[in-house]
Amino acid sequence: MVSKIIMGVIGGLGLFLLGMNMMSEGLHKLAGSKMRRFLELLTFNRFVAVLTGLVITGVIQSSSATTVMVVGFVNAGLMTLTQAVGTIFGANIGTTVTAQIVSFDIAGLSLPIIAIGVVLYIFVSKRRYQSIGETLLGFGILFLGLSIMGEALIDIKEYPQALSLLAQFGQRPLLGMLAGVLFTSIIQSSSATTAVAITMAGQGMLDLSGAIALTLGANIGTCVTAMLASIGTGLNARRAAVAHLMFNVLGVVIFMAILTPFSNLVATLSSSLPRQVAWGHTLFNITNTLLFLPFINQFVTLVTKLVPGTEEVFESGPIYLEKNLLEAPSLALAAAEREISRMADLALEMLDTSMTMLFNNDPALKKNIERNEDVVDELEQQITVYLAALAQGGLSEEQGLLLAGYMHAINDIERIGDHADNISDLVMEKIEDKYPFSESATEELRDMFTKVRNMTSKSIAAYRSKNKALAREIVTEDNEVDRLEKKLRRGHVKRINEGRCFPPSGVLFLDIIANFERIGDHATNIAQTVLGDY
Repeated sequence: MVSKIIMGVIGGLGLFLLGMNMMSEGLHKLAGSKMRRFLELLTFNRFVAVLTGLVITGVIQSSSATTVMVVGFVNAGLMTLTQAVGTIFGANIGTTVTAQIVSFDIAGLSLPIIAIGVVLYIFVSKRRYQSIGETLLGFGILFLGLSIMGEALIDIKEYPQALSLLAQFGQRPLLGMLAGVLFTSIIQSSSATTAVAITMAGQGMLDLSGAIALTLGANIGTCVTAMLASIGTGLNARRAAVAHLMFNVLGVVIFMAILTPFSNLVATLSSSLPRQVAWGHTLFNITNTLLFLPFINQFVTLVTKLVPGTEEVFESGPIYLEKNLLEAPSLALAAAEREISRMADLALEMLDTSMTMLFNNDPALKKNIERNEDVVDELEQQITVYLAALAQGGLSEEQGLLLAGYMHAINDIERIGDHADNISDLVMEKIEDKYPFSESATEELRDMFTKVRNMTSKSIAAYRSKNKALAREIVTEDNEVDRLEKKLRRGHVKRINEGRCFPPSGVLFLDIIANFERIGDHATNIAQTVLGDY
């Protein structure tokens, strides 16, 4: 009997988590990248930030996902710490939607919903309908898991010792709260913990105070995800994760102190115990947000003192592209040129960092490359839009040719960044799998890197100074890089065939020099824009 109960609870919980994941994935696909853009743009003040966090979490059904996105945005410099804290407040409210849905007794609809979801997910070719099907399938599996878990929990009533332990959650709310922290930390889902509390309350195994204590603990346990996501990030990203933890811990402390009157208030909102638990979860998060929101600046100051340090200032978007310059094409072109020059410096920095990773076996540098990659990609998009808007005005023939050259240059610079990122991926594979590189192979890579790096640096210098003589040198050097790549490739293949090289290391070596060769090609293309040959 005991094994049957345990398997029923574990299996039901597993189905619930699977359903939650599928529903979240389906909703995320329906929302697409708009959610990330929405989150990035609509956080310009504390109230809008709260609303943004609420809406996004309500849509994707995962406060953890929203919080992890926030930590990532703060780390990339796309969001201030104050904006992040406001968004996290809203995410905590948004996650209560799941509890409200779970508290309704609609388990009987789970199988029909699963059937409809399977039809849309498997037999319909359009992606939108497949995403809807995945959402419905997850929704149905979620309730099927709850139903199985509830049926298994009924049998616990035959064990007085288990009921006595559960009763302690009501008599000793601190014990229930700690159980909620531990359980949520393990399964990484506050929604699952809340669903368990609601199910147990519905079966008469938990009273209202015990169930609410369990859900309060879940709010602390869910912070583990954000804390893990902040490992290895920048200072403000770590502060955002700590702010999430502090917000929930302080709120739980306050509500644990008034648990009895709070439970009495919640009991007046519904005659159904599961609904009361859901309302308790929702009211806690709403009230907690209302308590902290007026003091958000002081809260951020406190977090800053608790996690001291000086954050590196990192400009993520364009800094020279002013829309009011579009009326003066010569000034707008000069601004675009400065932004392209900045973009080129970032791409060159990515190349340097990728090779520092290789020569020093330092995987921690990967995050710097990823950050620059995001900025380079964004700059390519923003500069292209700016130049396209400029092209709509009246340009002279010379200005039109200059603009066309800029369009080609930003594409090549972005591709240099891509290849530097590719190299860093290959280096990460080398480091993680401990693939050895011989001294000769390392020296060959250093030699080719030096040549390609010099080409890229000179192409940027030629672009800035409009130096055609320097640009012609780069075009000539491209042939030397092509010959060097072929020479190194032949020599390395020979070493592999002779058994003097570890094959996986050889594959990585060949991939790295191939990326070097392509970087040389793009550096040449930039030089050709200076020569007007594009």
